[in-house]
Amino acid sequence: MKTISFTLNGAPRKVTIEDDRMLLWVLRDDLGTTGPKYGCGRALCGSCTVLVNDESVRACMTRATSIDGKSIVTIEGLAAGDQLHPIQAAFVKHAGFQCGFCTPGMILGAYSLLKKTPKPTRAHIAQAMDRHLCRCGAHVRIVDAIEEAAAVMAGGAK
Repeated sequence: MKTISFTLNGAPRKVTIEDDRMLLWVLRDDLGTTGPKYGCGRALCGSCTVLVNDESVRACMTRATSIDGKSIVTIEGLAAGDQLHPIQAAFVKHAGFQCGFCTPGMILGAYSLLKKTPKPTRAHIAQAMDRHLCRCGAHVRIVDAIEEAAAVMAGGAK
């Protein structure tokens, strides 16, 4: 057992966990966040994506002990109160989701992409989002949403 401390969506947290416990289960079962989803359990689908120090990671394959002292953001912490983040707003505007199961991971993956590449091309967006699986078929709308969010975040409007 090990006690770790970290920030979750802006709030300090401390949990005592087994050394091999995965971050996804700490977030969902121990701390009650429901945004990260269990999809494949192998870091292939992206449904469990969260931000660790602004980098997107697959929580299903990330040992919780590795986040000690770090900042974690889930979809629950991306908005500023009632104000959606520009990526969230663009996903709503472009209907970049249907069932919503993969959406939190996609949005956080897009956030990480836009932090590294503020003005990506459509091809770069498609490549970066390729490891986020969506069975609803909203891929074109997802790329449109990320492209618009990039423009808004850069200070312009699409």
